Amino acid sequence: MTTALATASAYRFVEAWGMASGSFARVHRPRSVDEIQRILADLRERSVSLALRGTGNSYGDASTTRTGEVLEIHRMNRILGFDVETGIAEVEAGVTVRQLWRHILPLGYWPRVVSGTSFPTLAGVAAANIHGKNNFAVGTIGDAILEFDIVLPSGEVRTCSREQHADLFHGAIGGFGMLGVFSRLVVQTKRVHSGEMEVAVFANKNLREMMDYMETERASADYLVGWIDCFARGDAIGRGQVHRGRCLAPEEDPDPEKTRSLAHQDLSEMAFGVFPKSELWRIMRLLNNDFGMSFVNAVRYWQGRLEGAMAHKRWTLNEFSFLLDYVPNWKWSYGRKPGNGLIQFQPFVPKESAHHVCTEILRRSHAAGFVPYLGVFKRHRPDPFWLTHAVDGWSFAMDFRVSPSVREALWRHCGELTDLVLDHGGRFYFAKDLTLPAGVLERMYPADNLRRFRALKRELDPERLLQTDLARRVFGNGQGSAGRAAPP
Repeated sequence: MTTALATASAYRFVEAWGMASGSFARVHRPRSVDEIQRILADLRERSVSLALRGTGNSYGDASTTRTGEVLEIHRMNRILGFDVETGIAEVEAGVTVRQLWRHILPLGYWPRVVSGTSFPTLAGVAAANIHGKNNFAVGTIGDAILEFDIVLPSGEVRTCSREQHADLFHGAIGGFGMLGVFSRLVVQTKRVHSGEMEVAVFANKNLREMMDYMETERASADYLVGWIDCFARGDAIGRGQVHRGRCLAPEEDPDPEKTRSLAHQDLSEMAFGVFPKSELWRIMRLLNNDFGMSFVNAVRYWQGRLEGAMAHKRWTLNEFSFLLDYVPNWKWSYGRKPGNGLIQFQPFVPKESAHHVCTEILRRSHAAGFVPYLGVFKRHRPDPFWLTHAVDGWSFAMDFRVSPSVREALWRHCGELTDLVLDHGGRFYFAKDLTLPAGVLERMYPADNLRRFRALKRELDPERLLQTDLARRVFGNGQGSAGRAAPP
């Protein structure tokens, strides 16, 4: 019996969240640092690579592997401590965003940065350096991380912060598990005086109007997120709506203990009080085609025009933050047969060229017959992490439907859009990616950032024990040679 067999493990299909890729692999689920170290030692002995995975919420291949084994961290899920005076939380790496907010909200706190779904682990959000609807104001999750422990491929455990092992701190956050295994994190949360926030809706007639509104409002808003009707054309291209969120001041909520309670935050499991939300994906599937989604997007736009004329509403923090959790398994509406699913294409473009690039992306997508079924628009600011996706500009996340008949053509289309983005100084977010080719890194990142990251990888993982499909595709076995990505 090898050392790793003493830990929980199983052989199963490991799938990208978007269902468009995946492979069978042996999966380890440690409960302690000691177990992580035993797994790493066993893999080194057998010369087998390892992919790191939280709860598998990356749309693409950031946590899958075709040639090695997988370590899932979600069983290390204890909240180790929370200081109600400072809002500092200490957690094991497998704690999810959902676990964290449900623990701290009744105490008057909320995570500084959250993703659109509450199910990722803290290890996963750190490895991806996630951003939220408030990136323009507070930065990425990395800006909220104070300290972490990381298990290196050698088995050594290092405690890292901005002052201690600062190079590893800035390389591992956003490093997508290529440098080590997060085992413990210390994060700063923020004080909230209510479990609700005020939400205003602005319906924009085109992309320029959306960008102008968000630029004006970001000085006073706590959160801003835009939704785009990607089917609109001509003068209406980029039309949609913006949700502007504002946290409530102490005197604005007469009963904060009630609104911060989990009972107040939990959403009904029924849609319209009569239909189980868990079955809504079946109805959505009927509309999951170009005609149906064109209709849905048009209805949503005109609904936004109506809501924009009404008084501001109050939403719970849970409701506003995690819209992707509203319909369980909504991704199944894209089909459950092998080869079906969705990919997300999310460029980050500097503010000077963002309007041109995003408009051109929509025009080219219309011409190619690949109209995104969902488009989300956000404002961003830079951060100091070596492989960050963030820029002083905008991101445009687009969901594309994948099926065997369009897969190859869709990858070619995304390749053309990639060149457009990179030609204008843009970047991409690996947590959403499945189409980037090798050779793009030099066009995305400052040369010094790449040099330092690659040097640290060679120092800490000379045998390249930590590898994912993403790492091999984008970084390559020899740290990347140019080439067009092929559909997996």
